[in-house]
Amino acid sequence: MSADIPLHVARQPILDAQRTIFAYELFDRSRTDGVYSAASDAALLFNLLSSADLDVWNSKRPVFVNCTHHTLSGGHLDLVEPERVVLEIPPVTAQAVHATEAYTVEAYAAEAIEAHLPTLFDVHQRGFRLCFEDSVLTPAYAGWLPLASFIKLDLGRLDTQALACAVRQAKQTSNARRIATKVETAEQFQLARELGCHLFQGYWFARPVLLRGRTVRPAQATIIQLLNLVGRQASTNDIEAVLKHDPTLSFNLLRFINSAGFGLSCEITSFRHAVMILGLKKLFRWAALLLTTSGNGDVAPAVATAAVVRGRLMELLAKDLLSPEDCDSAFVTGVFSLLDTMLGLPLADALAAIALPATVTDALLHDRGVLAPFLRLALACENVDDEAFAATATALHLTGDYINLAHLDALVWADQLTMV
Repeated sequence: MSADIPLHVARQPILDAQRTIFAYELFDRSRTDGVYSAASDAALLFNLLSSADLDVWNSKRPVFVNCTHHTLSGGHLDLVEPERVVLEIPPVTAQAVHATEAYTVEAYAAEAIEAHLPTLFDVHQRGFRLCFEDSVLTPAYAGWLPLASFIKLDLGRLDTQALACAVRQAKQTSNARRIATKVETAEQFQLARELGCHLFQGYWFARPVLLRGRTVRPAQATIIQLLNLVGRQASTNDIEAVLKHDPTLSFNLLRFINSAGFGLSCEITSFRHAVMILGLKKLFRWAALLLTTSGNGDVAPAVATAAVVRGRLMELLAKDLLSPEDCDSAFVTGVFSLLDTMLGLPLADALAAIALPATVTDALLHDRGVLAPFLRLALACENVDDEAFAATATALHLTGDYINLAHLDALVWADQLTMV
């Protein structure tokens, strides 16, 4: 694989009021000059669509993508299934309007807004959902407002009073769902929810909240006991004894193993059957998944999804470069990278309770070892650290296209797993 990195897709989740992932917004983070635009985001999506296997887009969650008005009038949307994609439409900016002595900026803007309406109406009629900024609530955009399925409200720009006013106006004039963006704290999430926002965008939910005296919950303790027994390759009888004391644990473990994400050709009906079919190393990864999704009620369900995506992405990136055993460890590393958030404990304390390979703890605690660059790359797919993405991808000799397709594959795989 070439070290050339033409495209870098980053994602940001959009959560519902229950803090479950509703959708993802995809961004182009491949620009070396740090300048991103709706045009580059749209080009990224369409390039991915043209090269991706259609199964990659069999996701249950919609994808938000920024578009330009030029993009909407082109033929690119023919590549996209309308129900899978939400198109984010920019307002008419002052920079795009050129006034003369005889014609005001406002007049030009009104003309441009009106001129774009037929294209927006056509895209809407084709089944695409449209998302607008809160400027769509102003009188100048009255013709656009009925086409809105979503309206974004920027918490970085709107104070509490302005946000409340915008939500109230949106309620009165539109049936669009309201998305609070740039949510940085749990307090902002709570405020936006109380004011009437439906959806929330940001990574605040994945930040660990460490509480003094926090202990591992009983169900989590049982899974940790199971992990340690499997990791030490204890006898099947010893492991079964743990599972028999917790039927819910047994059921959930078998549910995971039989989920669509694993793709087995036969149904696993008992733990002994699972050992026979999978072996202990594969069972370890599924027990790790079970720990990930058994968090307490204070933890956003989206955290488990994010952890699953990281694990699957690391595994896919490593599959042509590392041994099968190290690929399993890559998966566990990604899944456990949010263990501090899920358990409410410092990561070192959370990992100390589990017998893990040194390669996993080295990557998670010290950013070193064979798995560390794969974790750095997975994290770069969630943020705007273009330098880390480019440096790590180059060091691993992975192309941008290869990474992006693995990233999308991981999102769909996590979809199948966490929504069964």
